[in-house]
Amino acid sequence: MRIISGQYKGRRIVAPKKLPVRPTTDMAKESLFNILNNQYYFDDISVLDLFAGTGNISYEFASRGTEQITAVDENYGCIKFINETAESFEMTISTIKSDVFKFLEKTTQQHTIIFADPPYDFPTQEFARIPQLVFQNTLLEDEGLLIVEHSKHTDLSHLAHYSHSKSYGGNMFSFFK
Repeated sequence: MRIISGQYKGRRIVAPKKLPVRPTTDMAKESLFNILNNQYYFDDISVLDLFAGTGNISYEFASRGTEQITAVDENYGCIKFINETAESFEMTISTIKSDVFKFLEKTTQQHTIIFADPPYDFPTQEFARIPQLVFQNTLLEDEGLLIVEHSKHTDLSHLAHYSHSKSYGGNMFSFFK
C-alpha cells in the first residue's frame, strides 16, 4: 500500500501480515480522493476513520493536510500499527481501540467526513447500523459526508440518507448525506 498524494506521496507502508485487514486498493483510494478533492479543503476538515485497519485512509488524509483525524478499530494490533506509523511520519492521528458500534453510540463529536470500511462479509443489517447511528446521533457536520466502502455485491441504496455509489473494480463506495 502507498500514499497517493500530498506531503508523503509515494511512501510505501507495509503492514504486518498478521493483521485482520483488507486495505482499500490504491486505484479505489485514488478515485475516492479525486472526488473528495473537488468538494473539500483537506486542511479544514475533521475525519473519522471507522474500521480503520491499517490506517490507509487516515494516512492519505494526513498526507493531504488534514490534522483532525480519529481512527477507530477494535483490534489492538491495528491500533498499535497506526500509532507507530503515524508517529514515524509525524502525523496527527488519534486512535481509539473500540468496537465501532459502541463508539458510535457514545461519541458526540461531529466530523466533516466519516469513512467506514467494515468487513465485506457483514450482513446488510450491520451495514445499515452505520448510517443509522451516524445520523441518529448527528455525528456529521453540515455539508458532511458518510462514505461506506463495501463489495459490489452489497446494495445499500435502500438505506436512509443514501445519496449515490461509485464502483471501482470489486470495491464500491456508498455516499450518505
